[in-house]
Amino acid sequence: MRFPPTFLDDIRNRVTISSVVGRKVAWDRRKSNPGKGDFWACCPFHGEKSPSFHADDRKGRYYCFGCKVSGDIFTYLTEKEGMPFPEAVVQLAGEAGLPMPAYSEVDQKREEQRTTLYEIMEISTRFFQTELQSAKGAKARGYLSDRGLTPAIQQQFGLGYAPDDRAALRAHLAEKKILPEQMIEAGLLVSGDAIPVAYDRFRDRVMFPIRDARGRVIAFGGRALKADVAAKYLNSPETPLFHKGDILYNFDKARAVAHEKAEIIVVEGYVDVIAMTLAGMAQAVAPLGTALTENQLALLWKTVAEPTLCFDGDSAGLKAAYRALDLSLPLLKAGHSLKFAFLPEGQDPDDLLKTEGAAAVRLVVAGAEPLAAVLWRRSLDENDRSTPERRAAFERDLKRLINTIQDDVVKKHYLADLQDRLGALFGRNAPQRRTGPFQPRGPKPRFGQPAWEVQLPVSAQLKALAASPAHSAGAERRAQLIVLGVINHPELLHEIWGEFAAVDLVGRELDSVRTLILEAGASEADLERDWLRDHLLNRGFGPILGRLERQAKNLNEWHLSPVAAADDARTGLRQMIALHHKAITLTRELKAAEAAFAHDMSEDNQSVVLALRDQLSSLEGHEATVVGFGAASGRSSNEVN
Repeated sequence: MRFPPTFLDDIRNRVTISSVVGRKVAWDRRKSNPGKGDFWACCPFHGEKSPSFHADDRKGRYYCFGCKVSGDIFTYLTEKEGMPFPEAVVQLAGEAGLPMPAYSEVDQKREEQRTTLYEIMEISTRFFQTELQSAKGAKARGYLSDRGLTPAIQQQFGLGYAPDDRAALRAHLAEKKILPEQMIEAGLLVSGDAIPVAYDRFRDRVMFPIRDARGRVIAFGGRALKADVAAKYLNSPETPLFHKGDILYNFDKARAVAHEKAEIIVVEGYVDVIAMTLAGMAQAVAPLGTALTENQLALLWKTVAEPTLCFDGDSAGLKAAYRALDLSLPLLKAGHSLKFAFLPEGQDPDDLLKTEGAAAVRLVVAGAEPLAAVLWRRSLDENDRSTPERRAAFERDLKRLINTIQDDVVKKHYLADLQDRLGALFGRNAPQRRTGPFQPRGPKPRFGQPAWEVQLPVSAQLKALAASPAHSAGAERRAQLIVLGVINHPELLHEIWGEFAAVDLVGRELDSVRTLILEAGASEADLERDWLRDHLLNRGFGPILGRLERQAKNLNEWHLSPVAAADDARTGLRQMIALHHKAITLTRELKAAEAAFAHDMSEDNQSVVLALRDQLSSLEGHEATVVGFGAASGRSSNEVN
């Protein structure tokens, strides 16, 4: 009985070699690493005392370093257990949950057709590669050279060129006795009722062969060389060989490296994969022009336990990351998750490689964040938490997402992690490990209430305004410097925890820095500046940290520097936070007053506007007006002012 190769491949993809062999052997606990799919045992084919038999779940193969036997799940049942091949297929298909195919003459013909299609795709690959090296391919070679893709890289990835001709490939294949119907079936020609003569799908494009896990070309991706083409990138359509939701570009080459390094990196496109390879990370793959699918995710998890998704630093990259997060959340299992690495805004791996070098690309990947952290930050970015009701909705929505996790154990730990993060954010159970000589006076804040609200009550006008805050230039500057002050003096974090968590920040990037600081403070008993800076750099926040430090230096904000005494840093930070909150309050009230004045230009309304403007102006430069400020750092009042 003959079985379709695709059916046998489906069984191999669903049944691991360790589960089959493990029924008869005891795996050696010292040498085996189940998390990586590596299993060792004494060989079941010959007697031995030390384990030299290796089973690899990622490759689906076994091999004995003693007697040299090797094979897959079918080989093991036929050679070790003496099972006839058809019986082995039936048994393993049952374990895989696959119905047996009804194999007819039509099926036989279809399998033969698939074999022919593989041959057609290989012939087409060689045609495109030849065209790239011809006179017609000069423009394509120039494009690749400009992108830093050397001839060696072009050969490594099998790149080619489709000529700007509607019949170039068609004519070449016809010379090989290949019928137009076969070319259409392979996705190489465009046809239809309204098209008299089918024509080449790919024209004037750099060609990227797309291979299956066995290294066979099954499709192409083409990058247009003309700027006015509707589709910059064009993939083959769905064919009997190619189902784009099941395939990852470069998986055939990346799999072995990923197995060795226990890491696989998912980027967004073909050139990104090549850039990662040039940066020394050949374990990179990419989906094919669509969002990551469930089948692709399963393929990644079969390769490594925690794949790293590396996205471009723009809004589209962020959306792609969030789509992958939502896809994976219900499917999480113990030991299986995702990590997320975000490139600097406006850059893809190729851009970063060219501007800052391979080390910068590797640093981004090394700073990948766990899924739980990205889930938390997205919720912070997308939700308003300015009132108790909105904070309750924020918590409810996060719990609703976490409850989509199907694995009960993973769900339990995510809910526990959420409670820790909520406690840190809202001041509940905030660590109180360190106390300094500074003790704030006045009424204590209520449970969960930021300390600054006690001293700066919100006006009736402010409550009537929209939730989004207005910012003055001075308020924006202070927000940035407050964050830098905590980075340079993390020993003060637990003293000002509630005030710092409540600071109204400008922009997602700065808020993300604050979130990382709070998370670090919640998990580390004694934060050190160098460790915290490295933590932020590893998470890709080096550029913003550099901007903050340059700003503080230009403005002579000496009390934020690492060498400032803790007492001066504490005083300066607390005053900055108080002034910042007051400035935000006044700015909002000014906005309301100006609106009231525009509606009714009375003398009273004008007086309110002018008074608020005066108060805002008077806030500038007040950081250094505290008596004795700077003395602990050895600075005189003249130096401070």
